[in-house]
Amino acid sequence: MLTIFPVAVTPRMAVLRLALPGALYHQPAPVVWRLEDNQGRVLREGETDRAVLPLSDLAPGEDYLFRAEGFDALPFRTPPCPGAATLGAPDQAQALLDSLPDGGTLLIPPGRHEITPLILRRPRIIHLAQGATLAATADRETHPVITPGEGATWEGLPEPCYAALVTAIGAGAVAITGLGALDGGGNRGDWWDWPKETRGGARRSRLVHLIGCDGATVAGVTLQNAPSWTLHPWRCRDLVCAGLHIINPPDSPNTDGLNPESCENTLIEGVRFSVGDDCIAIKAGKRGPLVPDAGSLPPTRGVTIRHCWMERGHGGVVIGSEMSGGVEGVTITDCRMTGTDRGLRIKTRRGRGGAVRDIFMASSVMEDVGTAIAINMHYFCDADGRSDEVQSRAPAPVTDTTPHIENIRVEGLHVTGLRHAFLAALGLPEAPIAGVSITDASAEYAPDAPPEPPLMADHIRAVSGAGLLAEHCEILTAPDLPRGTLTEGNAPC
Repeated sequence: MLTIFPVAVTPRMAVLRLALPGALYHQPAPVVWRLEDNQGRVLREGETDRAVLPLSDLAPGEDYLFRAEGFDALPFRTPPCPGAATLGAPDQAQALLDSLPDGGTLLIPPGRHEITPLILRRPRIIHLAQGATLAATADRETHPVITPGEGATWEGLPEPCYAALVTAIGAGAVAITGLGALDGGGNRGDWWDWPKETRGGARRSRLVHLIGCDGATVAGVTLQNAPSWTLHPWRCRDLVCAGLHIINPPDSPNTDGLNPESCENTLIEGVRFSVGDDCIAIKAGKRGPLVPDAGSLPPTRGVTIRHCWMERGHGGVVIGSEMSGGVEGVTITDCRMTGTDRGLRIKTRRGRGGAVRDIFMASSVMEDVGTAIAINMHYFCDADGRSDEVQSRAPAPVTDTTPHIENIRVEGLHVTGLRHAFLAALGLPEAPIAGVSITDASAEYAPDAPPEPPLMADHIRAVSGAGLLAEHCEILTAPDLPRGTLTEGNAPC
């Protein structure tokens, strides 16, 4: 018999993993299940084609027994709720949250509720019933500005930002749960008209912004129409994101799905993405005029990504380019990536400093992707991204601003409809990429794919149907695929 794992359990929500062998986001075959109370009475029953199942609208402080065909039964208990209030008038949402005791729940009933941004500074739960939508007002002027002193950043640097629909600042074990939706209103107002600018002295809003919140949970909900990044945890620990659906239009600018930045111990499980930029973008801050010392930037450590589906986006799982604090210990298993420009993507450049190390991807598939694995240390981001300092292939002095990438392992990756290259890896001559290992991998190429550069760096030749393209990169083990170089004209760097 197989084991069912509780991924997240809150007073009114449980997310369970009941993965059959070979399950990715979906099961290889449907699973029949039922939920019983402690007297053995059947409360619910159904069939699921998902490996990670969200169960909503449970009762707080109750014992349950979950059964599924082919699995051992799982008993679990929901935590108690010290108090709850139901949203009536939308303009009372903040006051109701503030009136609750720590650990209390704001219940959002079915229907559309348009509100101004909510600011949480104490542990609270927002629970959305199925059919409920909590939507941001379209008017940007209703969004307060979060300052750098409160933890506001933009692309890794401290800058004022408009508050997210839900902003939690040092609020501890906050939770957003249920089968309803949060709508950031990016398709209303002017948010997508000024992607890299400021207006009113501030950067664009996120949809959910968790700042310094330890033990936070986001489970079950749909997150849609983000003004910029959708779910942005910053300097959080012990974070769980499970059973979510994150949706943004394909042409919405910089609407990354989930961006853990300088976080420790993050679990991302059973999440479906369809966004306008990277699906998951793991970050750790950025050196700049206001942050000259990377020692002030905490690293991101311990990210686990399981049973997720990235069905559209610039990248499936991306690390960087803001990684000056360092990123280490990322594990990606049993995931599916469909129609992303790149699958696993690591990007940095001279001047960032920091290290990306110990990245492991296993038992995953990619379909109709551009480049399966892209590792780029000449990424042409920022105003000086195309300068000789960043793009030169001549060795530069190694300093504390030199980034490093090491120990990238990929096992059991199978790709179909591959357009450009299986691996495109461009290291620095002074700091080559160290220890890339690829085993048990296969690639089937899309016929007649137009050639394109597989990396966002200068002097990269356009390719299609390529195997392993690597320069200044140590490949320890690799599949039986043709090898080549990346530079225009097929000349060595």
